[in-house]
Amino acid sequence: MENHLLLCILLLIPAFASSDFLVTHVRNIKKRNADNDLIVNGIEIYNMKIDSKVTSRFAHNVITSRAVNRGNVHKEVFFDVELPKTAFITNFSMTIDGVTYPGTIKEKEVAKKQYEKAVSKGQTAGLVKASGRKTEKFTVSVNVEAASKVTFELTYEELLKRQFGKYEMFIKVKPKQLVKDFEIEVNIFEPQGITELEAEGTFITNDLQNIIKKTFSEKKGHIFFKPTLDQQRTCANCSQSVLDGDFTVKYDVKRTSPDNLQIVNGYFVHFFAPTNLPNLPKNVIFVIDISGSMSGREIVQTREALLKILDDIKEDDFFNFILFGSEVHTWKETLIKATPENLDEARKFVRSIDTEGMTNLHGGIMRGIDMLNAAHEGSLVPKRSASIIIMLTDGQPNVGVSNTQDIQAHVKKAIEGKYPLYNLGFGYGVDYSFLEKMALENKGLARRIYPDSDAALQLQGFYDEVSNPMLTDVELNYPENEISDLTKNSFKHFYDGSEIVVAGRFIDSNQNSLTVDVRGEGANDALSYTTQQDAEQTAKAFQEQEYIFGDYIERLWAYLTIEQLLEKRIAATGEEKENLTAEALDLSLKYKFVTPLTSMVVTKPEDLDNQDGIADKPIEAQSPVFRHPSIASDPYYQYTSHPTWYTSVDGDPHFIISVPQKEDAICFNINETPGAVLNLINDPVTGITVNGELIGDKRANSDAKIQNTYFGKLAITNKDLDLKLTVTPEKITIQNGNEKTGFTWLDSVTLKQEGLTLIINRKKNLVLSMASSASFVIVLHQVWKKHPLHQDFLGLYTLESDKLSEQTHGLLGQFFRPIDFTILEVHPGSDPKKPDATMIVKNNELTVTRSWQKDYRNDPKRGVDIPCWFVHNNGAGLIDGVHTDYIVSSLF
Repeated sequence: MENHLLLCILLLIPAFASSDFLVTHVRNIKKRNADNDLIVNGIEIYNMKIDSKVTSRFAHNVITSRAVNRGNVHKEVFFDVELPKTAFITNFSMTIDGVTYPGTIKEKEVAKKQYEKAVSKGQTAGLVKASGRKTEKFTVSVNVEAASKVTFELTYEELLKRQFGKYEMFIKVKPKQLVKDFEIEVNIFEPQGITELEAEGTFITNDLQNIIKKTFSEKKGHIFFKPTLDQQRTCANCSQSVLDGDFTVKYDVKRTSPDNLQIVNGYFVHFFAPTNLPNLPKNVIFVIDISGSMSGREIVQTREALLKILDDIKEDDFFNFILFGSEVHTWKETLIKATPENLDEARKFVRSIDTEGMTNLHGGIMRGIDMLNAAHEGSLVPKRSASIIIMLTDGQPNVGVSNTQDIQAHVKKAIEGKYPLYNLGFGYGVDYSFLEKMALENKGLARRIYPDSDAALQLQGFYDEVSNPMLTDVELNYPENEISDLTKNSFKHFYDGSEIVVAGRFIDSNQNSLTVDVRGEGANDALSYTTQQDAEQTAKAFQEQEYIFGDYIERLWAYLTIEQLLEKRIAATGEEKENLTAEALDLSLKYKFVTPLTSMVVTKPEDLDNQDGIADKPIEAQSPVFRHPSIASDPYYQYTSHPTWYTSVDGDPHFIISVPQKEDAICFNINETPGAVLNLINDPVTGITVNGELIGDKRANSDAKIQNTYFGKLAITNKDLDLKLTVTPEKITIQNGNEKTGFTWLDSVTLKQEGLTLIINRKKNLVLSMASSASFVIVLHQVWKKHPLHQDFLGLYTLESDKLSEQTHGLLGQFFRPIDFTILEVHPGSDPKKPDATMIVKNNELTVTRSWQKDYRNDPKRGVDIPCWFVHNNGAGLIDGVHTDYIVSSLF
């Protein structure tokens, strides 16, 4: 009987995205063989190679890893690779003792059934998950007998994007152990010729700098990096590897004309990137969310970014700011020219921006559109100029028009395709799907701004990408009677340093010439000309056949077509979406691309491990990117981005603790009787305490071994502020000193007092922010009032837990400090879908189960499954002491 590993890869492709991938080691415990630095837990990776061939911007990448089991028993060997979100896997194979087990591409639903059949037998899984801003990690494993060898080979393809005048490829290197034969080789062939080639690495020391061999001449470029074992060491006698960081390759091509046309075997690709054109004046409206959720670091970073952007605005540009909280405010009544005096006044305005109220997104964006429309109708801005709207928000609309479909319809009707809308989603609390659909419907794009220390640089970086428009209304027209299956050929703006790529298929596959009509509007006059190319010119340019991989132009066309079909599919509905899906699926299967619609099945050897598994590439809104080891995260962040503690509809309180360095999570339950009060967080330095009181079902369930309990009351104390907050499913009470104020969940409130802000989002959640300290979110879960068993209950989330002191403790607080663990001996458990394993944590050896816990932040009714290692027996061996140590006498 054959066994299959299913690799379901779901890809979200953002415009302007850069490419990078991370090659990591065989993941094992760092139990080193004293006699051999190359062996980790019995496994030696003796060869690892990244081989990239780039032909006309289209990259064909092969990652090969070879390992041998040096132990005397069978071992599980892992192959981990991080891939660009813009890449499509095209092949994966494993070779064990000379026998190769190849992968095949199948339609996702067909492959899913095959996977579910395998899972029902308790077989383990591969994994693909988000691991960074631009990458997703691919993981697969296989059991290897003693003294046996295994070779993993993964192939993927991508089209390199041009940004700021260069094509860029990131190779994030992190083998985590010494590799006897490690190398990166990149061969580039560009028929236009190469003008510059760079290679650098964040981990490159002075000693390693000379190891990077870089050459280019005419059409060829070559990068080679092969450090010796001694050069890989962090020090002379160390067994740790210095290879840890980004390896970056950048290059550009010669441009004697704006166009480069290539024709091969009935397909063509057209690269369009004019140079030496003057930039157009631009008209920019910044629509900025100033709701309460933007308070703190977010609004500080926004102000910082806007001030830097004002430094870059040119005197011929026009601009304005629109702010939206509960109300909408404008800096000026119309767009203002960027004179030095106006820029100085704008800087004063930006420095004064502060947060208030809720999120009237519809009011803000419509005010911006109306202002830009009025400026054009009244000739207040130059006729030859480029207009754009940049909107930044960190939340979801909850004032005014809050239905996202209505907002999309209103915005599309008002813009009417006249200019692009760029939506920036700050953090993870935004409805990113809504922002993306609205941007794509209006010829723009959406970009997530990650809530990290460099958020201001991310904002400024996006502005830099669109700050230098050279052309508007660009159209590349091809003879309709000669071309079929053309990719996108009209573009609202062309920005300096970027590139437009169009590909298509000839109706007559023997046709060997093409004429293109190019049109656009520039700063001084219209751009209009005709260019022509024939296949013989392409063939002459491509005489160096060793640099060509297959029918690369045909594959480039297929890649670009699938990418654009998937993008159109985001905003499509009904029959149109079905047709786009069918077309993208057919191409994915034909060209063997792993896309959101297809999966890869890998046959694994039955006699070795009898395992099947799944690896799903996540959509961005479901990417588990763990950051802080707190039980929760910003409620305005996307709700699967951080691990959380929460109570669920299936009973006992569930805790999830993220372990960022492992890119994983640990979870456990606490089973106690109703009425028990548990200490969750206690920080003696800041004076913050959080306690929760359990409630039970309305009546006991006689069939259940353990009775369901939930948190029915939560209490937060801040001694420094003399603050007591009590929350139940019925009411919210805040007490400052002797002053007490009460609210219900039917209220929508923003309350600001010295040192704290309280925001109540009606029938949803509340946010308590305290100056220079952690903040908390409490989510309301409501059940059917006539339910015979269950009651309304509460969930708790923490923000910025790093602001609490190192002395913080409690059931949750103890995990605000880093925790490490190791997983060994994964094997089938009592539930065939949930394997068991041995966990080494805090010097304890625990039996744990691979499980899923519900995260209800985004969807209080259904929740989202979060994978984690479940620790049994009330977290025994994981938590300090026993769970009864955390029972306190009262909420305060």
